Amino acid sequence: MAGERRRRGGDGPRERPRERLRDRDPKLRQQQKPQRGSGRGRTALALTAAAAALALCLAAAAAGWKRWSEASRLVTPHPAPPAVPPGSTGPLASPTYFWGTYRPHVYFGMKTRSPRAVVTGLMWLQHGGNLRHTSEPNDGVSRYGWLMHDGENFGVQEIRDEGLLLRTEFVKQPGGDHGGDWSWRVTAKMEGKGPAPLLSLFFYVATDGQGTLRPVLENGTRLAAVAGTAEELGDFTLTFLPPTGEGGEGPKYASYNFLAAGVPGLHRLTDLVRHSLRESSVFSPPGRPRRRFFGVSSTGGLPGEPPRGQLLLHQVTLEPPAVLEVTLESGSAAGARQGRLAGPVLSAALAQHAAAFERRFEDTFGLGTRGVSLPQRRFAQAALSEMLGGIGFFHGRSLLRSEHREEPLPGMESVLFTAVPSRSCFPRGFLWDEGFHLLLLARWDAALARDILAHWLDLLNADGWIPREQILGEEARSRVPPEFVLQHSETANPPTLLLALERLLPDAPLPYLRRLFPRLRSWFEWLNRTQAGPEPFTFRWRGRDPDPERFLNPKTLSSGLDDYPRASHPSAQERHLDLRCWMALGARVLAALAERLGEPHAPYRDMAAALSDNALLERLHWAPELGTFADFGNHSSAVALRWHRPAPVPGRPPAAPQLRREVREAPRPQFVAALGYVSLFPLLLQLLRADSPRLPALLGSMSSEQQLWTPFGLRSLARDSPLYLRRNTEHDPPYWRGSVWVNINFLALRALHGYARAEGPHRERAAKLYRELRQNLVANVFRQYEATGFLWEHYRDSDGTGQGCHPFAGWSALVVLAMAEDY
Repeated sequence: MAGERRRRGGDGPRERPRERLRDRDPKLRQQQKPQRGSGRGRTALALTAAAAALALCLAAAAAGWKRWSEASRLVTPHPAPPAVPPGSTGPLASPTYFWGTYRPHVYFGMKTRSPRAVVTGLMWLQHGGNLRHTSEPNDGVSRYGWLMHDGENFGVQEIRDEGLLLRTEFVKQPGGDHGGDWSWRVTAKMEGKGPAPLLSLFFYVATDGQGTLRPVLENGTRLAAVAGTAEELGDFTLTFLPPTGEGGEGPKYASYNFLAAGVPGLHRLTDLVRHSLRESSVFSPPGRPRRRFFGVSSTGGLPGEPPRGQLLLHQVTLEPPAVLEVTLESGSAAGARQGRLAGPVLSAALAQHAAAFERRFEDTFGLGTRGVSLPQRRFAQAALSEMLGGIGFFHGRSLLRSEHREEPLPGMESVLFTAVPSRSCFPRGFLWDEGFHLLLLARWDAALARDILAHWLDLLNADGWIPREQILGEEARSRVPPEFVLQHSETANPPTLLLALERLLPDAPLPYLRRLFPRLRSWFEWLNRTQAGPEPFTFRWRGRDPDPERFLNPKTLSSGLDDYPRASHPSAQERHLDLRCWMALGARVLAALAERLGEPHAPYRDMAAALSDNALLERLHWAPELGTFADFGNHSSAVALRWHRPAPVPGRPPAAPQLRREVREAPRPQFVAALGYVSLFPLLLQLLRADSPRLPALLGSMSSEQQLWTPFGLRSLARDSPLYLRRNTEHDPPYWRGSVWVNINFLALRALHGYARAEGPHRERAAKLYRELRQNLVANVFRQYEATGFLWEHYRDSDGTGQGCHPFAGWSALVVLAMAEDY
């Protein structure tokens, strides 16, 4: 628009000399001036009006074209060749990763890396309790998580639910053209004494728009197998073996039900099964009392919802303990198969994979060599495994909103292979989380990390934007509050993928890097263009909350630090310190990548040098009155939330009081009085020189108990900051205002480890702080895991208690790298 204004403004002066000539020449004036009341004058006026109307129409059309063009680019894929080569994720090109536990939102299930995959899964019901299927926050399941998972062929999980212990295990076996075979084993037993309640286990297979399933019944009642075919799988057979007693004690008595129904969508599987349950089935073991239980019965589907796929479900009802096995055998692997992967053969395979996992874990992280205790090693294995077991494959369209268009648009059709922050709260991809995830995944399996990174970069649109939250498909969307579904086109996220690329860069194959480079370059240019600040070498997060009077401090979701205090009154004059530091990292990594590929790298080197210039950094972000680095903006510290009762409206009942912000002192341009994680970013991303005179102040804040130091890690906001532990609204408790977060503590450890090894006057102080911080962080995360069975989203700074979502084996699993001192 500015360019248009400049062009239009340039047209005027070129006409003015002729106008002045007419003013001086009476003949020209007379020729140009129409006679009042003449037909020629009326015609001229009409022509002038028509020309004006035409100009308005053309301007409106141009504006409409511009809006259409911008909206079109919003949903148009980036023109560069894909980072994930076509066909590279299929069963022939990538058999190891074709099948997997790629449904992180369910307690146990598998699918292929296919857009319309056949899915399999487990539900269970303790009669008298709740049907379990999808992992939900606060659903009463006391513990669950992967104890071992290699990300490829094997996994072991334990679930504790109201006295029930479920152990789920799987093994994959390569062969054929469709990803080979796999087998499950589910062991159920009760913890404690007393009569065992009836337990129903539901094993299912479902399609979503393509593929067919055919039931294979035994005695007309038991679903013994499913014969299926699908485009990606070819022919396959899923077999449900009869249950046995624990330890191979022989057959176990069970009652069987099966369900065959149409599926309106995979997001409705739980509702479909729940709708089909009837308390009309009877469990009648020989010589024992008969008991009624809820069994599935064919219902034809959910009323009013047309099916687009199939569901076949096998219900087994029994008294624990019991062992049940399920095998999937690919039709294409039949010739190479030595026998069914079940019973003793499955037991042997599980033992071999478990031993191989433990050897690989020690070879990778060396915790045993470092003298780490066995319980802590088991904990570290579980942390890594929960992240690997939380990798998912998603397909669908995001819902996007452009700042130039009121109505949301469905985004381009996309697929995403990614780890997720939390199987219960956030079972989908988050852009800035994934960079932290990949730091750990790259250490375990560099090829897997490279694949995930490439999938993320293929989400780029024509402008170079990646939506910060990936909500692809109905299953993913069903787990998201409506207010968070829309992704806004001006909103960025920290480019943490570049943290991971920096680690992967030395050993990554050149063809892979060449596919990534144009996309990384476009993404970085988008950030540089759209998040530019008010003056050179400054940056500002767009998309701060548009309703400032509702919040004590308007949130900045784009920064990843949500409610971390920023300028109280959002404006275009803000300078955000953390974003500047992220851009410095990005320029540094792109310079190294370009240099390795033989591409022009001087612009990135120059930008990295400017953004790392300590003198310029101080001029823009050092706050002498605060003694730290800080954001700058239109700010007032004299703000508070107060209850206000809206003015009465005649004829209506009194409105409920509202908590609104009061500003007791007018804002002014100044540094934001908030000492915390943002203040540390020049240290966290190691932009400060080892001999910087500002380094002692940051080290002092980190080691001060009145500010950031706790026995559990560094808190996110200093105790003496104005908004420490302050609520943002009535229903919006503090989030990044005091809690201990593992991802930022990991960056702090990484930086301190670097400063402790660098020549400089502060290396001993950095080394001491590093040792103590590492001990505090690792000890508390392990202690909370032992007490609760979970990694947590963040930890309370007063006593170290886990808070927020659980399990949260996203960036909290970085504790494994801290234990290994692998930075």
